[in-house]
Amino acid sequence: MSTFITLKETGHAQKEVRNSIFIAYAVPVTDEEDAKKFINLIKSKHADANHNVSAYLINADNVLAMKYDDDGEPAGSSGKPVFRVLEMKELSNVAVVVSRYFGGIKLGFGGLARAYRDTAIEAIENAGTLEVRDRTLVHMESDYPDIDAVTKLVSEYGTILEAKYTDIVHFTVEVDSESKDAFMEKVINVTRNRVTIK
Repeated sequence: MSTFITLKETGHAQKEVRNSIFIAYAVPVTDEEDAKKFINLIKSKHADANHNVSAYLINADNVLAMKYDDDGEPAGSSGKPVFRVLEMKELSNVAVVVSRYFGGIKLGFGGLARAYRDTAIEAIENAGTLEVRDRTLVHMESDYPDIDAVTKLVSEYGTILEAKYTDIVHFTVEVDSESKDAFMEKVINVTRNRVTIK
């Protein structure tokens, strides 16, 4: 998966539903281990909560991992609705934990599902989303007369990370992986094959 949507930062939300307090945390994570560490951190932070419901979805770098946990709530009433939010919003590399402090009034299956889902949505919206594109490094060597053409093409496709000026110019550029081939083909055509791509 070369492009995916994740969270910009940690999101937090708190709701009171019929005396029960729901506290949600949503974070971007890099892998399944990262997700599990975050879940354990929140569980220890809210060790006094009645339930710490969690869900995560990892889908990047050719790894797909997903899990949800009701943590003692009726099966499918809490972890699954939180997980469905991740799917609905097409998020990847995200973990969410919703801690519940029971307020003495039972919410029923539907009420629980809504409370967990809505608190998770608010935490995710507070975090904001971000599109992550897979990037590739390209190393090029160019003669001085072609510098303008090369830098113009790089600005269309990516970023120059480094330029070293010796008898020739050594460029290290970063481009979207999906457009790498098109970028290299244009560089070769525009410079009439005078640029060496490594």
